[in-house]
Amino acid sequence: MRASHGLRVLSVYEGFFSGGARIVHSDVVLGLAEGGQSHQVLSIHGEVLREATRQRMEDDHCYRALTAGGVGVTSLGRSAGLVDGALAANVFSGPELAETARAMAGADVILSLKEQPLALLNQAGLPRRPVVVGLHRSDPENQGPALDELKAAIADGTVAACVCCAESTRAAYEAAGIPAGLLHVIPNGVDLLRFRPDPAARLALRTALGIPDRAPVIVFAARYAAMKNVPLLLRAARTWLAREGGGHVVMCGAGMTPGNSGLRADLADAFADAPALADRVHLLGVRHDMPAVYAAADVVALTSVCGEAAPLCLIEGMMCGAVPVTTDVGDSAAIVTGLGFVTPPDPGAIALSWSAAVAGRADLAPALEAARERFSRTRMIAAYAALLDRLHAEAAPAPSLPEPL
Repeated sequence: MRASHGLRVLSVYEGFFSGGARIVHSDVVLGLAEGGQSHQVLSIHGEVLREATRQRMEDDHCYRALTAGGVGVTSLGRSAGLVDGALAANVFSGPELAETARAMAGADVILSLKEQPLALLNQAGLPRRPVVVGLHRSDPENQGPALDELKAAIADGTVAACVCCAESTRAAYEAAGIPAGLLHVIPNGVDLLRFRPDPAARLALRTALGIPDRAPVIVFAARYAAMKNVPLLLRAARTWLAREGGGHVVMCGAGMTPGNSGLRADLADAFADAPALADRVHLLGVRHDMPAVYAAADVVALTSVCGEAAPLCLIEGMMCGAVPVTTDVGDSAAIVTGLGFVTPPDPGAIALSWSAAVAGRADLAPALEAARERFSRTRMIAAYAALLDRLHAEAAPAPSLPEPL
């Protein structure tokens, strides 16, 4: 996929911190850069405190992947604890606006990772460039002032398109008042060369964690946030571990560490009557070897109650051979239809579905293999490239005709 011109694109992030939207967007940027476009990234924050974890930009896996791939990354250098999904303050200094203006002046198109950076891009006096907003949730009303910033940018004529990663995202934002003509659905995809069944990686990770080769394993890959409903996951784990004497539950993501007091309290509550069962719950925190983590699993679990659109954990886990078991949130049910299980938000029902998924894993393997192309990163990046090329062509001034003699 080689672009016919050197389209210059600037992506604006709130910051670099653990989350599926940043993983997807960074992978899109890398893929588009590989295809011939010129990409830069501007991060509003240089570090954030979220999910009981201090996350520095330079330590982030996406940051490292982007810079290793030749994508320049700069930051306004802010340091803040973020309320879930909202900038700590939407007032920007003169030097911050000057740096933003310089970055925007060198771009043909701006990509905003979610709607929160529009608080910056909506500031008066910045260069006018077409803005494409990546939308990655299905609850626009619960994003603080971000929905109002999106509407203001649309009213101003700044936003040329919104890319929705799921049909549920498109429907939710249309219902919230975003014009349907601006909403384009490009489903999430993953690198199928990285995310695949890997018996050697499966054995190595299980060995490292002290998990027997044949033990059933559930993986829960999520940040510690209310929308992920960690207490429900742990209540289901309590029920399932009591039934599956050799089973293990692996939890990874920001905040999934013993140092998180909230998670410790959730564990103590869920396992109050059987604390010994919690010995088979493994807290791994943020991992940079997720293909190996998923390959080690029999089931990839999701217990979210809201906000999800096209959960990356389900897609990555399935592509590594884990059977998905999810609550019905966002596009999750559509993603796993024919490939896994959808459950009500009930710990007993979830535990039963985990057992059914473990038992049916071999039978579902052919369907998971046949579905791989549907979740291809190549397909996703090609769709982004086509949209950006079209928007740039539409925004370019028409060539002037010579004056008649």
